[in-house]
Amino acid sequence: MGSEQEIISGWKKGAFHPVYWLEGDEPYDIDKIVEYAENHILSKDEASFNLSVFYGRDSKAEEIINACKRYPMFAERQVVLLKEAQHMRDIEKLEYYFEKPLISTIFIVAYKEKKLDGRSKFSKLVKSKSVYLSTKKLYDNELPEWVSTLAHNKGYELQSKALRMIVDHIGNDLQRIENELEKITVNLAGRNQITEDDIENFIGVSKEFNIFELQAALVNRDLAASVHILNYFDANPKAAPIQLILPTLYSFFSKLYVAYSSGSRDEHGIALALGIKGFFAKQYIRAMQNYSYAETEKILLLLHDTNLKSVGVHRADSDDVSLLKEMVSKIVLK
Repeated sequence: MGSEQEIISGWKKGAFHPVYWLEGDEPYDIDKIVEYAENHILSKDEASFNLSVFYGRDSKAEEIINACKRYPMFAERQVVLLKEAQHMRDIEKLEYYFEKPLISTIFIVAYKEKKLDGRSKFSKLVKSKSVYLSTKKLYDNELPEWVSTLAHNKGYELQSKALRMIVDHIGNDLQRIENELEKITVNLAGRNQITEDDIENFIGVSKEFNIFELQAALVNRDLAASVHILNYFDANPKAAPIQLILPTLYSFFSKLYVAYSSGSRDEHGIALALGIKGFFAKQYIRAMQNYSYAETEKILLLLHDTNLKSVGVHRADSDDVSLLKEMVSKIVLK
């Protein structure tokens, strides 16, 4: 087993293993490892003779094994990459090479967005003969910490609202989050703090009209503010489509339901129960002041019903914004 940081750190120190197997639901770490292997293990001169790249859909096991069994030319080692290995039909035939890999070959298999059947003979062989990495998607409550850490590692700090705007707008797309942060940081002109204005200016998320502000308006039971934000979404369809709004609100009220069940009523206790940063717990405390446990249950059912209507189940002839306005009215008005 390894991690993206451990694998790349080992390579930087000259520690190489013959076979690396990278699989799982989250492509971000896999892509980082493959990118480093393709561009940094070998020098440019070495790579011209000693870098082989295969794609699973277009490759057969025999040709990959032959490439792995070649000896490097004018270098200590060669790199063989198998990308999109999940599309390779005869991938289990690679077991022949896994049994006796060549020490001078670094063979890296990227089996993305899937996992081998852990009960199979091939899977057990892979895990015993390779440096094995299995990735999984982050949970929603893990995203703020991940984004904050990513920014910190790049030398930047995110204001709390800026952090929430990024998470709510982009969701669980780690590579896109990194790309958007890069876009922001090249425009900071020497500053190291990322503000909500930066998110608005360089990503295009309105600091006044976004899902975070809609959620805040609902927490405060402010119908006028909620409808005002929905009118903005209606005029700017790409800002927050219903397919983004409903899961976000369902996630919030689900966590509010958990907060009630935890028995905690203070910031620290709620943050601990929900696995979130302390400053995010304040909104749940506010929501508990405005919505009872029973009301929270009803809101979850209402969100579920609205989601069904949004995909055409029991839906009258009404557009998305009309559906949302009806929903927020039922949420806010006692």
